[in-house]
Amino acid sequence: MPNKIDLSGRFAVVTGGAQGIGRAIVERFLDSGAAVAIFDRDKAFAEKTAAELNNRGKVLPVACDVTRLADVERARDETVKAFGRIDILTNNAGIAGKNATTWEYPTEEWAQVMRINLDGPFHCCRAIVPGMIAQNYGRIVNIASIAGKEGNPNASAYSVSKAGVIALTKSLGKELASYDIAVNAITPAAAKTAIFDQMKQEHIDYMLSKIPRARFVKVEEIAALAAYCASADNSFTTGAVFDISGGRATY
Repeated sequence: MPNKIDLSGRFAVVTGGAQGIGRAIVERFLDSGAAVAIFDRDKAFAEKTAAELNNRGKVLPVACDVTRLADVERARDETVKAFGRIDILTNNAGIAGKNATTWEYPTEEWAQVMRINLDGPFHCCRAIVPGMIAQNYGRIVNIASIAGKEGNPNASAYSVSKAGVIALTKSLGKELASYDIAVNAITPAAAKTAIFDQMKQEHIDYMLSKIPRARFVKVEEIAALAAYCASADNSFTTGAVFDISGGRATY
């Protein structure tokens, strides 16, 4: 039985919430009492997930391409119309990109990884933070990666994008420190999700070999940490990086 984290009366957005880590976070938020908007570029998938979870709380599927600021702003407006406000933003949507050496990395693939993994969180923060400032309350949880701290070989685009998410977290956390708004990042080790389909087996094996616990992190474990970061209890820590790498992190 998971520990109870109280998110009652809170309204959350989870990007990429239709599957994987995002879905686990949606489920944990719902079980904690929050209403959740699933931002996903695959509206049909978001609707399917919402239908499967609507017995656990209020779930709103919202079509959203986080690479386009105008689309994020429209999704924000749709969510505020339905919920009244947004208290929690979890930037989770991301892709792994190809596995290749840096000097052979396809330039368009690099740009696409950056658009989703780094521009996406920036767009969502840019669109949603002003509302949090106006209400003097907010919790922003950015899903980064241990790769952003250590840099994985043959995954430079992914590693760089997640390092950027960590830096965004620290900058925004300092900018919002005078408000009751906490901005924190989570750096998981790899979890077995659909993102593995984008990776070569040797890269998956490499990631597992680096984890002292000798297993991949469970999505439910990431969701539990995200729920704490999204709670009112997390009232002082901001601009921080919460490690959940099974002992892999070196700092």
